[in-house]
Amino acid sequence: MNRIYLDHNATTAVDPAVLDAMLPYFSAEFGNASSIHTPGQRARAAVETAREQVAALLNARPQEIVFTSGGTESDNHAIFGMALHSFTSLASSTSLTSRHVITTTIEHEAVLNTCQALESQGVAVTYLPVNREGLIHLDDLRRALRPETVLITVMHANNELGVIQPLAEIGRIAAEADIYFHTDAVQSAGKIPVDVKALQLDLLAISGHKFYAPKGIGGLFIKSGTRLRQLLYGGHHQRGFRPGTENVAGIVGLGKAADLARLSLERDAARICYLRDTLEQGILARVPDSRINSANAPRTPNTSNILFPGIEGEALVIALDLKGLACSTGAACSSGAVEPSHVLTAIGLPASEARASVRFSLGRHTSEAEIASALELIPAAVAQLRAISPSYQR
Repeated sequence: MNRIYLDHNATTAVDPAVLDAMLPYFSAEFGNASSIHTPGQRARAAVETAREQVAALLNARPQEIVFTSGGTESDNHAIFGMALHSFTSLASSTSLTSRHVITTTIEHEAVLNTCQALESQGVAVTYLPVNREGLIHLDDLRRALRPETVLITVMHANNELGVIQPLAEIGRIAAEADIYFHTDAVQSAGKIPVDVKALQLDLLAISGHKFYAPKGIGGLFIKSGTRLRQLLYGGHHQRGFRPGTENVAGIVGLGKAADLARLSLERDAARICYLRDTLEQGILARVPDSRINSANAPRTPNTSNILFPGIEGEALVIALDLKGLACSTGAACSSGAVEPSHVLTAIGLPASEARASVRFSLGRHTSEAEIASALELIPAAVAQLRAISPSYQR
């Protein structure tokens, strides 16, 4: 069976060129990048080349890039590090009540759970709502500002919908109010242009495995002069922001993936967007009552979240998997019960429709033939599930 992989927002395969770049650093070039001897300095040079490559993708300066284990660590460091930059411990809850953070209701759990942890320590957090398309209202952001606001954290592109928030406008508001601005760019970096200067960002998180680098490597952009408390303690690696021996092979892979993305971004985006639109139009034509969630919002070119009334999204994912097509829902299992996606309920979908929605996310290697096959498999699977569904009105 030739499998069709349409879950690139979950993870991507390591690009062959990325793997080739990494391989020497698992064997011959095994030096510690902190060592002063020749093997160590060759490793250090590779790390610094990767730092330059990641910086180029983001229009940042190399010294503003800190390598991490991935997007979750980067988000945690940005949010905790900013909210707590003048406190010595989380126990300073009395003082923390003077801090305020603004975020949105549709953030990834890496941001939402971090903000909730801050709330448990006394930090005030405002969760901005979104409209039916998944976009925040800028007036809501302006009204949420307080004298004690220390950070605005708004994701660039949503992992479930692909919706792109108006970061340039948010950046202007943050700059005018002299408030630090962070974004989770895990789903945008490598897919659409990301310019930290144009967006007036102070902090930005990326994750390598979302754009053809390996799992377990990511980055945090920290604008020069940003006051950020370190969360880990040890040696003086990476300007003290992230102590510990560098994952040289992973860092080299991230740098190569960033370089490939920078060089092919425009070409890849146009081709993938065409395939996504072909998939959407084909499903709408073949599956009665289906609709695209956030169809009218600006979206990343690879992401489509589609509602199939009358079915359970989890059942459709399983049915398609058995036929060789991988996709996903936004639902999360909790204590054995499938909860509706917090993102889809935030845009106003009732729980039943949120559970009936499925995400298809395309990638660099998705082909026209795969999309043609998907347009045979998906309508047939939906029809089969609807035939046994008591909730679908024919």
